[in-house]
Amino acid sequence: MARLRAPGGCPWDREQNFDTIKPYLLEETYEVFDAIDQRDWPGLAEELGDLMLQAVFFAQMASEEGKFRIDDSLDAISEKLIRRHSHVFGDGTAKTSDDVKRRWDEIKAVEKKDKGQPQLGRLDSVPRKLPALVEAQQISSKAASVGFDWENPGQVLEKLDEELRELAQARENGTPAELEGEIGDLLFVLVNLARFFKVDAEQALRRTNAKFRKRFAFVESHATLPGATLAEMEALWQKAKAQE
Repeated sequence: MARLRAPGGCPWDREQNFDTIKPYLLEETYEVFDAIDQRDWPGLAEELGDLMLQAVFFAQMASEEGKFRIDDSLDAISEKLIRRHSHVFGDGTAKTSDDVKRRWDEIKAVEKKDKGQPQLGRLDSVPRKLPALVEAQQISSKAASVGFDWENPGQVLEKLDEELRELAQARENGTPAELEGEIGDLLFVLVNLARFFKVDAEQALRRTNAKFRKRFAFVESHATLPGATLAEMEALWQKAKAQE
């Protein structure tokens, strides 16, 4: 990468900066997700290389400006893993994964205090630019970590029923903005329900998306679209489902 960025290197690589490379980081991340979902291990090996390339690219640009080197990034994460796993590398205790998460947050808070960083609200650490589903998972988990949560899945299901009733009311006589709000509330409750069942909502939706793609492709390959009736398409859908 240093050679690609050097005089006489690649014109495209030399033109890039931190902002122009950001979209590729996100793109490569989702390609890693896809390889994992497909259980494509050779593909995952390749995609992880592409993902690591982004880190190398960012670090090289930072090095050119005298900000830091990739060694600094690797040292930082190594030190952080040791520091935040005191139950492994030190004399701390953590018997469950919940204990580990709690200790992680506690140590992280101490680190920020030692650095003189201002104490922020618990939800301020969740980036607002995350995909909405991921953001919902993170903010609900952080709220739950201090006890702001339902006691059991049954209560979440009751809340789901409540939100469905409110959605029905908004559908009958609400404004478009109110309808949007109720849909958002419903989605947020579903994210919390997934958390109670220890299901990753983002991954669950990704798998459903993949399942829909596969079934719809079967329908599309066996029917004339547009033109087929809903009944014909539904019959093909059920046939595709039966073959899974």
